[in-house]
Parts: sequence; structure tokens; C-alpha cells
Amino acid sequence: MEEEALAKLQRGKRPTLPTATARATVRPTRSHTVTEATLTRPETLPLAMPTPPPTLLDKDLIVFPESKPQTTDVFRDIDVNKLSDAELERLLLDPSPSPDPSQDPSPDPSLIRSCPKPALLGFNLSASYPGGLHGNAFNSPWTPLYPAFPAAQKAFPQAFTPQPFMPVVFPSTVDPETAKLLNKIASTREYLKNGRSSGEPEATGSLQPKAFSPPETSTDSSPSGRCDWLDLDPLSKGKPEPEPEPQPVVCESDPWEAVLKTEGDAASRIRGDKEGRGLAARRAAGAAVTRSHSLGARRTSQSGKRLEGTKRALDDDDAQNMELLDFCRHITQLRRRFPHSDSSTNPGLVLSPVIPQNHNLSESCSVKVCIETRGGAEPVTFTCDVSSPVELLVSQTLCWVHDDLDQVDFSQYLLKVCGQQEVLQSKHSLGSHVYIQNCRKWESDISLQLLRVDGLQRELSRTAEDDAAHIDLEKHLMQVERPYKENVTRQGLADYLEGYHSQLALCLQDQNSQYQSVGRLVQTVKNLLCALDEVETSAVTEAVKRLQHSVNLPRTKVVSPDTSSEDRSLVEEGLTTLTQAVYDLIKLYLRSFCCPSPSRLRCTAADGPEGELSCTAEGPNGDQKGELSCVCEDTLDHSGVPYREASGVSDHLQFTLSILHGLPHSWVSSYEKYFVMCSLSHNGRNLLKPVQSRRVGTYKNFFYHVRWDELVQFPMAVAVLPLEAILSISLMGVLTQNSSGSPDSNRPRSPPEALGKVSLPLFDYTGRLVSGPRLLGLWTSSQGPGAKGRAPNERIVLQLDFSTSSVRYVSPTHSASIDLESVDPPEPELTRKLERFCSRASSAGLKRSELQLIWDHRLQVMKLRPLAVAKVLSSAPCWDWASVGQVYSVLKSCSSLPPEAALELLHYRFSDSEVRTVAVSWIQQSSDDELSDYLPQLVQALKFECRLKNALVLMLLKRALGHVGIAHYLYWLLKDAVQDVACGGRCERVLGALLCLCGAKLRAELETQTRLVTLLGAVAERVKAAAGSQRQVALQEGLENVQNLFERSSCRLPLSPSLEAKGLNIKACSFFNSNAVPLKLALVNADPLGQEINVMFKVGEDLRQDMLALQMIRIMDRIWLQEGLDLRMVHFKCISTGKDKGMVELVPSSETLRRIQVEYGVTGSFKDKPLAEWLRKFNPAEDEYDKASENFTYSCAGCCVATYVLGICDRHNDNIMLRSSGHMFHIDFGKFLGHAQMFGSFKRDRAPFVLTSDMAYVINGGEKPTSRFQLFVDLCCQAFNLLRANSGVFMNLLSLMTCSGLPELTGVQDLKYVCDALQPNNSDAEATIFFTRLIESSLGSVATKFNFFIHNLAQLRFSGLPANDEPILSFSPKTYSLRQDGHINQAAIFSFQKRYSPDKHYTYVVRVIREGQPEPQFIFRTFDEFQELHTKLSILFPLWKLPSFPNKMVLGRTHVKDVATKRKLELNNYVHNLLRSAEVSKCDLVYTFFHPIARDDKTGESALKIPEPPPSPVSGRVEGEVKLSVSFRNNTLFIMIMHIRDLVSEEGSDPNPYVKTYLLPDPNKTSKRKTKTCRKTRNPTFNEMLVYSGHRDDSLALRDVQLSVLSAESLRENYFLGGVTLHLRDFDLRQETVKWYKLTETPLF
Repeated sequence: MEEEALAKLQRGKRPTLPTATARATVRPTRSHTVTEATLTRPETLPLAMPTPPPTLLDKDLIVFPESKPQTTDVFRDIDVNKLSDAELERLLLDPSPSPDPSQDPSPDPSLIRSCPKPALLGFNLSASYPGGLHGNAFNSPWTPLYPAFPAAQKAFPQAFTPQPFMPVVFPSTVDPETAKLLNKIASTREYLKNGRSSGEPEATGSLQPKAFSPPETSTDSSPSGRCDWLDLDPLSKGKPEPEPEPQPVVCESDPWEAVLKTEGDAASRIRGDKEGRGLAARRAAGAAVTRSHSLGARRTSQSGKRLEGTKRALDDDDAQNMELLDFCRHITQLRRRFPHSDSSTNPGLVLSPVIPQNHNLSESCSVKVCIETRGGAEPVTFTCDVSSPVELLVSQTLCWVHDDLDQVDFSQYLLKVCGQQEVLQSKHSLGSHVYIQNCRKWESDISLQLLRVDGLQRELSRTAEDDAAHIDLEKHLMQVERPYKENVTRQGLADYLEGYHSQLALCLQDQNSQYQSVGRLVQTVKNLLCALDEVETSAVTEAVKRLQHSVNLPRTKVVSPDTSSEDRSLVEEGLTTLTQAVYDLIKLYLRSFCCPSPSRLRCTAADGPEGELSCTAEGPNGDQKGELSCVCEDTLDHSGVPYREASGVSDHLQFTLSILHGLPHSWVSSYEKYFVMCSLSHNGRNLLKPVQSRRVGTYKNFFYHVRWDELVQFPMAVAVLPLEAILSISLMGVLTQNSSGSPDSNRPRSPPEALGKVSLPLFDYTGRLVSGPRLLGLWTSSQGPGAKGRAPNERIVLQLDFSTSSVRYVSPTHSASIDLESVDPPEPELTRKLERFCSRASSAGLKRSELQLIWDHRLQVMKLRPLAVAKVLSSAPCWDWASVGQVYSVLKSCSSLPPEAALELLHYRFSDSEVRTVAVSWIQQSSDDELSDYLPQLVQALKFECRLKNALVLMLLKRALGHVGIAHYLYWLLKDAVQDVACGGRCERVLGALLCLCGAKLRAELETQTRLVTLLGAVAERVKAAAGSQRQVALQEGLENVQNLFERSSCRLPLSPSLEAKGLNIKACSFFNSNAVPLKLALVNADPLGQEINVMFKVGEDLRQDMLALQMIRIMDRIWLQEGLDLRMVHFKCISTGKDKGMVELVPSSETLRRIQVEYGVTGSFKDKPLAEWLRKFNPAEDEYDKASENFTYSCAGCCVATYVLGICDRHNDNIMLRSSGHMFHIDFGKFLGHAQMFGSFKRDRAPFVLTSDMAYVINGGEKPTSRFQLFVDLCCQAFNLLRANSGVFMNLLSLMTCSGLPELTGVQDLKYVCDALQPNNSDAEATIFFTRLIESSLGSVATKFNFFIHNLAQLRFSGLPANDEPILSFSPKTYSLRQDGHINQAAIFSFQKRYSPDKHYTYVVRVIREGQPEPQFIFRTFDEFQELHTKLSILFPLWKLPSFPNKMVLGRTHVKDVATKRKLELNNYVHNLLRSAEVSKCDLVYTFFHPIARDDKTGESALKIPEPPPSPVSGRVEGEVKLSVSFRNNTLFIMIMHIRDLVSEEGSDPNPYVKTYLLPDPNKTSKRKTKTCRKTRNPTFNEMLVYSGHRDDSLALRDVQLSVLSAESLRENYFLGGVTLHLRDFDLRQETVKWYKLTETPLF
């Protein structure tokens, strides 16, 4: 600062300075000596430096008025030689010096105190000298010389990177005039007082504090913080060198003692600041190190007392989140209702899931059961009916084991599933268990184990210690990944405050060092605010400025005892104000973002009532009232002011938009202005037009922030606000305009970007209107622009200030329920309209006029459609206090809804607490297994709740207490939902409550699963990152760490709590060669009676969409089973265990269609036989193959319907799998709801669903259509219509997932696909016709096969023979060798046979003679199988000359006797020459070919007999049946022609059938109707509707329908195949009739 004054004075006195130099001697003060090195020539000083242009950051920062440079040079006309010492001192100290010193002889001290601008000597003058405490060099208008650029230290994670602080270099000499001026300055009283050396005598007196000793002289300036150079606060100062911290001494008049005197007595120590910044980071930030930061200083008794007082202060009510305290109290009550001693609610076992089935499926069906008993050498085996209860099996088993049944208590025994940690439910039937259903589906053995209840290890049960533990929502969340990790805990804040008080004591200890102590205190406050997410309230900012100003006053005037006492009181007053502001900020932060203190939680657990929960969900007609009963009952607020009811408050809602704290570093440079959009919403709709704030830039005090201080007012009275009204605030950023663009550029400017959003309920959990300051954590999308440059754990905080009102919401009196039986029905026309509106799957697509019509006739709608409650409630025009009573009366009048229908009331369109409570009461009527199917949606519905404590949360926690499976899946679903930045905080609280309730045993199990997932994720990432040749090594090394985990204890898998593993079979583990490189893991079953567990672990892909698709397919199958339709669907488990990682169950004995098809070459997808031949290989017997093809037909029908309804795309042949038992299923659901996979601009999924000719080949049993394909069509149409009848279930489940963050399920447009696919406006008959056309379209699509072929090319891997674990021939399930079978002496073609299964072909009989076997063996091989042998031998022996193979191509017909005879000779010659080759004849491929398989076992005479061909049709003979559907409605007769089977035609050729009908009598032949023509088939499928309209039912009773089946011929007349006459008088036209009719020789009309 002296150089600045010097430059101004010299510039004003002499324009040019002499060049002569002279050494000047300056009086030394405070051990500082002015030497030649420290003085400079005046001419070398840069007196006029150009001002650099303002940067982007500078124009966004706040500009304080006091920091603006003076435009007038007031020193120009002052002669320094004529000034006295006092005048020079006053000149340098005066903030606004006058050119004429006589005009202001004595500055007014009060004026100086009130002026915010510092005096010229507001900083220590010694800062300009080497070794002195440096000031802020950037406040000078001239630019010094900087010789070096030391590396800048990183002070704070969000600080802007400044220019490096550079030490000032002074030239070596100074002229005599300058030396004289410096001598005069040094002799002033201000400098003598502040710059006195340590050796000079000190002033004495009680008011004179001890002088502060400066640090040792150093030639290098201390590095400043990254943000300090941009600090525009004129009261700020440079930071001194770090010094050893003095021993804290508490002054007798510590202002904090007055604050702590009134605090509570409860205090407890919680865990330390684990997630806060480390010691190194704090030192880099310049933080004061306190006791908690390992300083090692011994705490005095006064310090300990202060720490305990601080803890008591942090335990106060205004430092607690009272809603969380209330929630913990209810959780405690809930746990008391389910004590650990009650085994019915604390089983500690996993119950086998149950799916009720239709009795028709299990009627008179028996299964074989094997039951292991302890002590029994052999299992008890018997046959029982699947409808038998499990209790009956237990009693039958005990009859085998025990002789004296009088001493046996049957209720003390359970049946456990072998290989799984689950037990059957005794009260349910055997066939209703999912395990039994899977055994029947796979045709595997049913293995159970009989155990005593008291002998079971209840490994997951709760204990008495669990019931006694207090509820701490943060205690067990150590391993949970959260989007925002807290920088500080309550204990950490107590330690921060201890350091703050240490600095506060130093400020009051010595007035001489007060200036430096206040600087360190301000730095401590800055560090504290940094730990509090950089929240800097206006009160703290003003208190810091006031304190800095008050501490500068003694340095700007002459000190006297009176003024010293007055200044000290000002400093103490500033310290008290700062302390109160800091304390208020900490309390505000704690109650906004932190859990309650442990002492308050323990008090809650000890003092909580044991009564019923106020949110217990009961029906509207029950005794419980619902959640509105929890609205506050008291009439006074905490300050004793009476509450006002919200219904009587006419004031408009308003609040102050204050500050946005914690701006990310990149936002400051990317956005120049910010504004917010404020809106009020209820039921997902805005109540008013959004209000926009003004646009402001970035400001900076301690940190960057955005300050509005703007009053936002909504033109809506508080009286009309619904109880669940939500205030939503969206932050928008205006991008900085490109610096190269001019203001008049024609280029359009980028629109504002959405940076984040936050919501706040206007009424709290007690019904009180929000008041006072609020801190809200702004959430930003991880993919959106708001996430740019922001660390994952940085919280951006928005501060709002509400008025301190005392308004509460008092629920209106409920209206009485209405008897719907007494309601008159509407008019017929109105009834049809209402029926049409209510028949829609969802109310989201209804127009406003339609909703108004429903509301006006709500009682009639409730009577007509009892399940249309959601549509009636969504049509309510208003939900304010005056109108909500009518809504509640409708809710009371309706009957209970099924749980599936009640799910719609949990959507965000229904935010009313009473409605949601009633919906939960209906949902909780479902069983535990049914509830498990809806858990993902129920977890998502938590996001739509307005308050933490609600009926849904309590219901979920209650079910989790009594069911281990629900607790297990709820844990993983909540753990995944915590990652949601918008609602993750609420899910985190619920997850903390779940972990507190589930008990230590289950909690330890879940923690072990989490560690397992973490280890597997690391292994998968390592394998994925490794090169191709190093992946197996990386896998083996990584799995060793996983094996160490299993060596400590076994672990249940996240897939299911019933799957427990005790180790890894590392040799069997591998990885898949796909893009994600998932791991294939083989785990050792912990149950010795179980088989190996095979799972896949995948990273890099979001499995939540797969979970949702599999859940929908599972619910579809449950609907089909309940209706008696078993489509034999394959279900496998899948669970997301974190962000882009998860675990999938592997289905055994299954293969992808690509692997099956490429056995026939890369073009195998264009062939028809690969699937059939693959199934025949594993099912060689005819009955086995028939069963496998039947399984394929049923499962393929289910897959076609499910994939079409869900719009599952990316269906290449690697995403479809086939089990050896014939069950087909789909995997990898990354694309669904119609989001097709694109290949450039080419849409790869062009067919409605995957149905190819090789699938139809298996279904038909050959190339030609058969009646089995008609069965397939009927199964598809029946399954489709059953889903249509339950379309509301899928719409409700999918709509609840729209806010889950799935990329392909984000809104109504995605739900519209499912709604359109289900054809809601069509009848069942019309839907049947619609789906039949889809089958025809899919079967005729060439694009599907081409897609398969393209995928084959993309996945092509050239390899000779398959791996060791794969069969080397498509028709042989295993590989055989010379050692196994013995040497082949001779092989020859014995004969050939004509076969007709499935199509006409010739099979060649091969006679094989082996060494040691006197009898020859006969095997049966086709020409294609011989060709496969030759092809693979060519690959295996590329350099070996093999015998020539017969040409497959022949002229004319292939399957004729002449061709077979010729090929017999050629094949015989080929086999003879092949066996003569010593090397080729001994390979495994040859011995596998000649090894007998199951179809070759029929070597007797029956096998050698040539089968008779099917009889040729006789000309003129009529055979076959037709399936018709006849119905009548709205004066219209509907005749659906469905199928025709077993037609015969002339000459034995396949006809081209079509159907023609007449309505007789019809003399003019005007009633002719006909169908399309089916080409070349005897079993056509039509599914076409023939309509006769304009006929009354009484007139139709006198008429007949004549139906004729004809064959369309192109070169001759159509000929008659059969017909039938229907007498309509024999039909009940009030209902549909579906029946097969025998075709007869009815004369053609």
C-alpha cells in the first residue's frame, strides 16, 4: 500500500524523475531494515499500466461500491515536503482525502467506522517489505514485476483456479526524495504503533493488549488460496504464513457461554467425521486444525466444557429434523407390534413362493415325490396328487418313518426343498408352489427333506437385542452408494465448532494480535461453510464484514484508553453476531439434511407410545381414519401463538427467493445468468401458470453463489391450497454468448438450459404451512446439462425464506357414504358413453369433456363400473378444502378394489393422502407372494408420497418384518432407488428403517451380499478391460479374492435368499464373448443335496429394464395359469445390484438359436430343419420328441404374445434360447415398448414378433401346415385376449415405472404402445382376427431371417470343431471314440427305407461290424447326415484327400426310389474308402457317426419293415371338420370361420380351400359371403369374420346358414370339399357358440 501511495504522490508532484541514485537509510522498525535490495528507482516503477480487459469471471462477480477505483487523482497537487507528520498520517488513513488538508483537519472516527471502504493504511504497512505480512497485492492499481510462477495450492474442490501468487521484486535503489518520504511515513504514530520491533519497549496498561510477534523474515510470499485472488471483499486481507496454533485460552467473557447456557442436557458422542475432508485436504485449504484433526493439543477443562455444550446445542429442537424424529417414533411402534418371540411374524426362514393355479390344470394329476429324512438310509418315495396339501405329505412321510404316531406332533415338521434354503408352506397345496411347478415343467424329480421345526436353524430371525436397539436411520448405511455423501456429521460439526471457539478465544485474548486472530477466525468460518456444502447465508456474510470492519477501526485512528475500550466492545459485538449467525446456519443445515442426533433417537425409543400407528391403512369403512388423522391437534405453535386454520386464510402464498449455494466450478464459466421457474402443482398438474424470477449473474463472497433476494408471489390464496400442494422450482441457466460473436450477430442464441429442480410440500407432516428459512438440495440429471462439470457428491443448495406464519391445515368433515343401490341408472345413450369411457385401460387419455361427464355422473359410473374408482377420482375438477369432501364421499361409497386395480391410485396423479391410504388398505389384502410381484412398482410409488411417514412405507416395512423374501428384495430395490437424485433421500430413509427392523442376522447377510457384489463387479471390470488373451488370467486372479470371501462364510445370492453358495468352482467359471463380457460363474451349493448354481454377472448394462420385462412376463404367466392356460413359460431371475451391474440366473440345458442354426452353416437361419433336428438329438424317442415339440408349441405361443404386447425388439437369434426339453424363451430386454434396434437407417425389427419357418417346422411336425399349427394359433389368440381382459394391470404397473429413470419408459408416449397393442376398443373376436393376421405377417417376413443372417456374420468365429463340451455332430448328443466303442472292422450300406415322419424322405440302413462283437449293429442315417460328416471331416483334415462325396443336386424330384438307389451305391463306396484311411477312420468324428443312438435301438424286424404310406384320398370322398364361432349382438349375426382340418381332395393333391356362406332362404343370392383362399393345405386357418347385419333375433330363428368349403383352381373349375348347414333356431344367440362341425356332402347352393 505504501508503494501505491508513493506512486500517486510522485506522479502528482513531478512528471519526470531524476535518474541519479543515492542510498537512503530508513529508520528500522519491528526488525525490518530497508536495504539496497529493497529500494527501487522511481523511474523503474510502472506508474501507468494498461488495465486488462475484464474476463468472463470478473463480469459475473459482484462489484462492491467500495472496491471501485477512484476516477480522480486526489494526490496530484499535494506537496509532501510541506506536510507535517500528523497531516501525512491523516492523509494516508483517510478513506476520502481532500486535496486541501486544511478542509478536514481531523477525520471523524464515527464516519470512519460507518464507512465500508477501508483506509489506505487499512492493512499493515510492513506488508510491502520483505519479511512482513503481505497484503492483497491485487488491490493496487499498478502491476508489480513477477519473476516466478509457483504452483498454486488447491484450496477447495469447487474453487476457481486463480493466477499463481507471485512475489514482488523491487529494484535496488531509490532517490533521495523517495527516501525522505519513506522516512516521514516510518515516523508516523500509526506505523510506530503497528510496526514496532520486538526489542522496543511496549505500552503498558490494562487496555493495551500484548503485541503480536510476526513470523520470521522470508523472501517468498506465502501461497494464497485458489479463490483469494478473486475475493472482491474490500475488508478481506492476505493470509499470513501458517503458524503454530497457540494453546486455546478461553476468555472470561466468552460470548459462546451465553449461547450454551440455555441448551439442553442430553449429549452423546456419535461417530466421527468419516466422510468429511481429510487432514491433508484441510491443510491445503488453509483450515485451522482442531482436536478432531490430530493436532494432539491437550484440551483444557474449559474446552471440554465448551465441546459438551456444543453437543447439547446441536441436540436442540431447532437443530433436528422433526419429521424424521416422528418417523423413527412410528418405526419403533411398528417393531413393538411384531416382537421377536412371535414365530409367525419372525420365522427366520425363507418360504417357498406360491402361485395359485386353476383347478383344471392340476385336476387328477399325480407326481412322484422323494423325501429325505434324517437317519433314513433311503428316501421315502411315493406318488401323490398335486392338489394335496403339504400337511398331508408331512403326515404320510411320518407314517413311513415313525411307528407310534401318537407321540408325533405333525405341526412340528416342515418340508424343505433340497438344494435351496426354503421350506414349503404347509397350508397350501403341493402344486401351487413354484418349485413344484418348475419340476413338472422340466419333468425333473421332486426332492424334499423332512425336518423338525425346532431343529431348523433360523439363521435370519430377529433377537431380543434387535428389539431393544434404538432406531438410527444412518447407522447401517455404510455400504450403500449414495448420490450425495455428507461432508460432515454432527460429531464433525462439534469438532469444527471446537476449533471455531479456539480461534474465538484467541480473538478475545490479546488486542494486539486481534487483527491476525480475526483473520484466522474468518478462515475457520470459511472452512466450516465449505463443509456445509458451501452454504453461506446473508447473516454470516454480513457478520463477517462487520467483524472485519470493526477490527480494522483501531488501526485507522489514534488509540486512547476510551477508544480502545469502545473498539473492543465493537469487536466483541461482532464476534457475538458472527457466532449467532454461524450457529443459526448450522442448525438450519442440520434440520435440512441430517438425521436426528442419537440422544434424541434414544429418547424417542424410550418415550414413544405403544399405541396403534396413526397411519395404519384400513378401508374407508373401517375404524381407522387414514393419514389425515396425523394432522396436528394442538392449537398453539412452538412460540405460543394460536394457529390459524388454512381454510380461513385469504393471504396469497409468497416467499423470498434468496440464494443458490455451492455452484459447480464449470457453471461459473458456462452460464452468465440464472433464473428459476416456480410452479404450484397437485396430482401432477399445475394449479397456476409458473412464475419466472429475474435473471441474475454470479456473485462471490467466500464462494460463488447466485443471489436473487426476490419476493415470489402466487395469485392464489392459502385457503384454496390442497393439503398435498407441491412447490416446484426449476433452475435455468443462460449460456454465455460466444466471445467471437457480436451483439448484432444474426446467429440465434442458445435457449436456456434446465440445470436442476427441487420440490417442497407446502404443508409439513403435521399439516402446518411451511415457514422460516429452508435449504433445499437441488437435484440434477446425471445425463443432462446440469451435470456438466459437477462432481457426483456435490450438493447444490437453494435457500428460500418463508414468512413465519402460524397456519395449519384442518381436514374437512367427511361426508357420509352413499348407497349406490338407490342411484337411478342413466339413460341408455349416456350409459353407452360412460361404458366406453370407463372401458379404457387408463384415465390418462381421457379428454376434459369426458372427465367432466364422468364426474357429473360419478354415482352412476360407480354403480355401472365398480372398478372405475380411479377414473372417477381423476375426473374431480378440484381438490381444495371446500371440494375434497365430495371426493372422500365417493371413496367411502365404493367397494374394495382388487390389489391390481388399487395400484393405479398410487400414481402421481393421486397425491391425496387419504386416497393413497385407502389404496394401500386394498393392496395389503394380497398375499406376500403376490405383493412380491408388485414390489418394484411399490418402491417407485414411494417417490410420489408427500411425506416420509405414510401408509405405504409402513405397510412395506410391516410385510418385510414377517417375510424374509420381501425384506431381501426390498433391500435391493431400495438400494437401487437411493441412486435417484430426485427422491433418493426418501428411499435412503426407508432403507435405513428396513435395516434397523430386519435384525442383525439378516443385516449381516445383506452386507455379505453387498461385499460379494462389489468384488464381482471389480473382477468383471478387470476382465472387461483386459486384452483378449489376458482375460482368462484376469478372471482367475480376480476370483481368488471372491473365494476368500466364501472361505469366511457362505453367502446367499442377491437373486434369491433361497440360493446359498459356499464357494466357487473356479475351473468351471468363464466369461461370454459379447460386448459387455459378462462373467459365467459356477458356485458350489451350500446344501449338499443341491446342484451347482450357475449365474451370470454383468457390468456396463442397466438390468432394471430386464427386471421389468421379466416381471411383466411373470405376471402374464400368472394370469394365464389362473385362467387354466399353461403356456409352459420359462422364468429366470434377474436383479440389478447397482449402477449398470447385476446378476442373472442361467437356465440349464439351453442354447441360443444362433448356436443351433450355425451348425448348418452361416446360412442356417434360412433353413427349416435345424431346430427340429436339435430337439430330436436330445429327444430321440418318438414320445420324447412329441413332448418336446408340444412344449415348443406352447412356449412359443406365450413368447409371441408377450414380446408383441411389451414391444420387445432387438430380437436376433442370440437373444432367443431353446431348452433341450423344447421350451423356448427370450433373453436380453434392452429394447422394448417398440423402440426398435436400428442398423443405420434400417429398422432391424420389422415383424410384429419372431416366428420363423424353422419354428413353424417344429410346430407343424414338418413343412406342411397341420392341425398342430391351428392349436398354436388358438393358444396365441386365447392368451392375447386374456391379457386384454387384464390390460389395466399392465398399464398401472408400467405407469408407476415412468419415473424410475429407464431410458425407454419415460412418459405417456411409451405407455401408448402397450395400450395400442392390446386393442382396447376391439371385441375378443376382432382381437382374434387381428392377432391371426399378425401371425401370418410374422411367419411370412423375410426380414427376420435376414436379421438372423446378419447377426451370424457379425458373430462369426472361425473354428474347426466345437469345444469339448459341445457335440461334434448335430444328431448325436455326445462324442464317442475308438477306445469307447471298439474298432470298426466293416461298415456298409445295407438297404434304404422310405419314411414319412415328418415328411417323405429316405433313410439308409448301415450295417456295422466291430471287433469282439459277433452280431452286427444297424444304424439309420439320412443323406444330410452323411453330408454333415463329410463337411466336418473336410474342416478337421484340410490337407487330407478324402473320398469323393455324392452330389446332392439332382435333376427332378429328390425323394424318389431311383435317386435313393443311386445314392445307396455311392454312399457305400464312400464309406468303404473312408474306413480304408488309417488316420481319418480312427478320429472321434467317424466313431461318433457310427455310434448307435436312441433311434437306432429298434433293430428288430419291426425296424426293418418299410412303413406303409398314408392312404390316398378317394375321389369324391368328403372328410374334415370346420371350427366356427357364432354370435349375435346389436341386430348383427357374426360368423367367424376359424379352422378347417383333415380335408381330402381329388387326386391326392393339397387343395386351395376357401369358405363360402349363404343366409337361407336367399332367392336372389344376395347373402353370399366368402373368405380368403389358403394355398396348398389340408388344414387351413382363416379366423375371418362374416357379418350379416340388419336382422332381428326372432327373424333369424327362421333362417339357416349354409357353409361350403371349396378348392380354388386356376386351370379348371373350383371343386367342392364339403359343407355344413346351421339351423339358427338351434343356437342361443344371447351367447357365443364355438364348436367343431363335421363336413358333409351338403349340396352346393
